[in-house]
Amino acid sequence: MAQAHDQSRRDALQRLNQTLLQIDPYILPPYPSLSIVSGPLDPPLLQLTLSQLLAEQVKRYRHNEAIVIPWTGARWTYQRLWNESGLLARALLKYGVRPRDRVGIMSGNCERYVALFFACARVGAICVTLNNTYTATEMEFALKHTKCRILFTSPNIARFDNGPLLNRLHEVDLHTMLPELKTVCLVRGNNGFIGYDEFIQEAESIPEHILDIFDGIISPYDVANLQFTSGSTGNPKAAMLTHHNLINNSRFIGDRMNLTENDVLCCPPPLFHCFGLTLGLLATLSHGGKIVYPAESFDAEATMHAISDERCTALHGVPAMMESIINVPKPAGWTSELRTGIVAGSPVPRWLMERMVEDLGMTDFTSSYGLTEASPTVFNAHTTDSLHARLTTVGTVLPHARVKIVDHENRVVPIGVRGELCVTGYQVCRGYWENPEKTAELLVRDEHGELWLHTGDEAVLDFDGYCTITGRFKDIIIRGGENIYPLEIEERLVQHESIARAIVVGVSHPQYVEVPVAFLLHEEGTDKPNLDEVRTWVRKVLGRHKAPMHIFWLGEDCSDEVPLTGSGKIKKFVLRDVAEGLLKES
Repeated sequence: MAQAHDQSRRDALQRLNQTLLQIDPYILPPYPSLSIVSGPLDPPLLQLTLSQLLAEQVKRYRHNEAIVIPWTGARWTYQRLWNESGLLARALLKYGVRPRDRVGIMSGNCERYVALFFACARVGAICVTLNNTYTATEMEFALKHTKCRILFTSPNIARFDNGPLLNRLHEVDLHTMLPELKTVCLVRGNNGFIGYDEFIQEAESIPEHILDIFDGIISPYDVANLQFTSGSTGNPKAAMLTHHNLINNSRFIGDRMNLTENDVLCCPPPLFHCFGLTLGLLATLSHGGKIVYPAESFDAEATMHAISDERCTALHGVPAMMESIINVPKPAGWTSELRTGIVAGSPVPRWLMERMVEDLGMTDFTSSYGLTEASPTVFNAHTTDSLHARLTTVGTVLPHARVKIVDHENRVVPIGVRGELCVTGYQVCRGYWENPEKTAELLVRDEHGELWLHTGDEAVLDFDGYCTITGRFKDIIIRGGENIYPLEIEERLVQHESIARAIVVGVSHPQYVEVPVAFLLHEEGTDKPNLDEVRTWVRKVLGRHKAPMHIFWLGEDCSDEVPLTGSGKIKKFVLRDVAEGLLKES
């Protein structure tokens, strides 16, 4: 009881200090510490390419399973992954791929995707990981922008019909539309293009020892991967990530989860995203573990089966995925050996983390924060951090990274004050591919010449270096000049027994400029509250101005399908438009 009371007092004091600091950042005497923190310098950074990393792991764990794909039946050892990626690398050479050439892949999670990623790395090519949900138009832009020489894809990616893209590639003159694209290879299926098995047969004409030459050509600082950002407006940007970026960031992520060769990571997020690729594949392989991709694209039931069938010890997912997983019925005889994992990608409500512990057994889960342009992870909790810290923060900064929080005039703010999070260090990407204008907006040198990545995310640091992400600058609702943070309203709303889910966005208002509204999902078997009851519920804990002006019930007032990006983040800008439309109709 005494500990709980002390924690409550500390939380109340922290809230008081933050409130005072928001009024006047320099109100607390004598001189507040500034929000700038450096990560530890141990362990030292590795100077390896992805090919060299895999070669080292093959020596250590040759016969251990590295990749399991239940939906294809693949169970590859480290040696098998090395052999298959080598064959594919030689085939790439036969088809004219050379260092720095771009090779695109738009496919579901499978063993061939992983083989291609390492095959590109082994010949110094750049693997362009393309979003599985791209339309033919979006795909054409991505291929043209990155000048891909080869595209690997499939007629179908789980429930997604890729036919329109393949039909377009058939119908048009490729040389005219995409002059750099020389070959289209189907990872699976047959739709008039070269098949994977036929493609890989070309490896036989290239001597195996040729691949050894590339170790002396490829540098750890070469770009290995182009990852497109899941932006909500305009054309997506391709972040340039190096071998050095990816290897070291993934290694530190695995360290925070205490991964070993005995761990089995279940990874529903897609390989085209940094979550599935870096936090999933590379974090696992860099520690000698096994990774399981339960389905071609996210499938909650398949994930539940994989957790039990493969005796997984770790689980990754964005909040929307985790919510689906814990709500799906458990298969007969289901058991869990889960202990850790990461939930990240968007703000994570407390109730969801608590259910991950209670329902899945993830007692050592770690909270995390990152972005594609930072390779991706900046902050990650330790498994040994207190439950309170893992529930309320994204942990502390990773080794060899440095962060600061600045105001709108780029001044470092005191500890406890919200501002924009910036990061510098080994993990910062090389910029956006052939987009110097956006690169200049992203990477800004300070007065000392140090290059900082401006994340666009709002955060606050405490005196122990723990970080709390308080939202996106663009998601902040400014009501009559006061900042309102959607996450705190969402967390309050889902504490109501009748509300299973809450999403808060801002809509225009003639008097206050913006006001909050809420999309709510009704908890079955409970009485549905009306607007006044919902507003009263919020006001019991939060200020009156934070109570939603309007509520919309998912599945009743609008569709129950929440719009998501390809990486599982909620498209709040779409819901904002939906709300504006509903209000005009009323």
